[in-house]
Amino acid sequence: MTGLSRSPRILKGGLVLLDRETEAVARTIVLQYNPEMLTRSITPRGAGEDGDPLQAQRLSGPPVETITLEAILDATDGLDEADKTAAEIGVSADLAALETVLYPTSAELAAQDALASRGSIEILPAVTPLVLFVWGPKRILPVRITDLSVTEEAFDHNLNPLRARLSIGMRVLTVNDLPYASLGGGFSLVQHQLKEQMAGRARAGGVGALGAQEIFS
Repeated sequence: MTGLSRSPRILKGGLVLLDRETEAVARTIVLQYNPEMLTRSITPRGAGEDGDPLQAQRLSGPPVETITLEAILDATDGLDEADKTAAEIGVSADLAALETVLYPTSAELAAQDALASRGSIEILPAVTPLVLFVWGPKRILPVRITDLSVTEEAFDHNLNPLRARLSIGMRVLTVNDLPYASLGGGFSLVQHQLKEQMAGRARAGGVGALGAQEIFS
């Protein structure tokens, strides 16, 4: 017996947060269990008003794509492994890691308040890290989390959640949303090119299979 398994290693999905200035990885959020289903919606960007025959077949940019997935957090594994964090606060730390993606930092809020108290004319919104949704090596998408729904299902004696179901909604960012030459724009373009390459590998078909060979002959 060699102890080696022929089963392929199953990758985990998750989010990677990149610092906007240094482009270094600021945080990696790994989904504890891969969802069984991922829902995508793709809406094309038309070039003009509906009914304009000059614009009917023109596109103003990449489509608007949204992604929704369901995830589960469970402290059972951590408790079985005597993980200190799981024993003390259940899945609260993992929930906080996801939720704080949607928050400006407390330091940024304090700095904005200090500027406002000094009568600054314009206070720029806080700049968040670049969020990448990673679903395998061929799907690394810059995204903005648009909604996060949390259902806490079980609690310890201190009312820390031990199990939670999450619904995560994301909007994929493209070069319509990010500067073309930026880090996020680069990730978007790579995914665009990969999609074109995969489309080239799709099974070829003929109009005969559609019963329309006479029309196109």
